[in-house]
Amino acid sequence: MATISSDDLLSALNWRYAVKRFDPAKRIEDGLWAALEDALVLTPSSIGLQPWRFFVVTDAAMKEKLRPAAYGQSQVTDCSHFVVMAVRRNLGEDHVDRHVARMSEVRGITVESLAKFRNMVTGNLERARVENRLDTWQTYQIYIALGNFMTAAAIVGVDTCPMEGFDPAKTDEILGLKETDYTSVVCCAAGYRHAEDKYATTPKVRFPKETMFVRI
Repeated sequence: MATISSDDLLSALNWRYAVKRFDPAKRIEDGLWAALEDALVLTPSSIGLQPWRFFVVTDAAMKEKLRPAAYGQSQVTDCSHFVVMAVRRNLGEDHVDRHVARMSEVRGITVESLAKFRNMVTGNLERARVENRLDTWQTYQIYIALGNFMTAAAIVGVDTCPMEGFDPAKTDEILGLKETDYTSVVCCAAGYRHAEDKYATTPKVRFPKETMFVRI
């Protein structure tokens, strides 16, 4: 398995920052973007359920429509690829059955052999539903995907900007999500920093390492 050195990893993460100004003339090459989509597919999720969908916007006209829903932030229109990350509302047995069927297909086992697993998952979802925390749990999941995407992008030299500053309801309406089982939670712009983005050289502010870990 190919690996990168610890120095290269830290170099990529130190290079990464939340880009405030993208270069609209620069686009992510198709093959590189395909790898980043694969990185999103490989994101881990609780019980492997993957309760999400990723809406990748590259059409200039659509990005113009979405920009007002993000309070006019230029990252939406200037980036190469704008990703709206959405979660499945009110996750239910139909999604579990889809996941079980996929497990059967990929691992070459019968659906029947997964009955115990299916019952465990549906039981967990039902408890979360009764306790009114099901959608909140799904929202937590999407941030795993966001972090994974940003790290993968940094490793291959693609800039990102995570964006919570947007109106989910308006975004859902523009993307036609209101008629689906999905709702937007967070966005991430991806592309390449503008040469004049002053934040590229602004030092990162982090608490000292020794104050953030308790080693037992």
